[in-house]
Amino acid sequence: MTQGNCDDTIQWYAMSAPYRREMAAKRLLDEKGIENFLPMSYRIFTNSSGKKVRKQVPIVSNLLFAHASRRCLQEVKYGVPYLQYRTRPERGRNVPITVPDRQMQQFIDVCADHNEQLMFLQPNEINLAKGTPVRVIGGAFDGVEGVFVKVKGVRSRRVVLHIEGIAVAIAEVEPQYIEVINK
Repeated sequence: MTQGNCDDTIQWYAMSAPYRREMAAKRLLDEKGIENFLPMSYRIFTNSSGKKVRKQVPIVSNLLFAHASRRCLQEVKYGVPYLQYRTRPERGRNVPITVPDRQMQQFIDVCADHNEQLMFLQPNEINLAKGTPVRVIGGAFDGVEGVFVKVKGVRSRRVVLHIEGIAVAIAEVEPQYIEVINK
């Protein structure tokens, strides 16, 4: 199946893959020709022989993103219990979470850096209500927009890129690279 076969609006959907089935869900979407993104990072593990091995693993369990029409995703999801929409309540019912293209592209760009100082946070670990909207104006994250916050348990302040259900705290950004956005 290719996107050309589906005529609905194409958007980024936040998807769920329970029981650590993110990689299986990614393979399924790849096989079906659906653009997708699974945030990954490198971690050090000790294998059965005691040797340390660097391995790429999903950053957040139970989360990946698919860029397709709802109709195409419904066709792919049919009969696949481990691929589900992440939802949020709206007007008394649950609706799939979608992410605007620009915000998703910034998220992909930040994650692609594989910077070990990136911190991935759940919404309850940050205080966005008191945050100031900012834009990074230089360095590796030039152009990324987010919120300047204090993260629990971390001394320095960081820029946070927030997407429904997940936040990425970019490595500490020097004040001269921060521009306040007047919204």
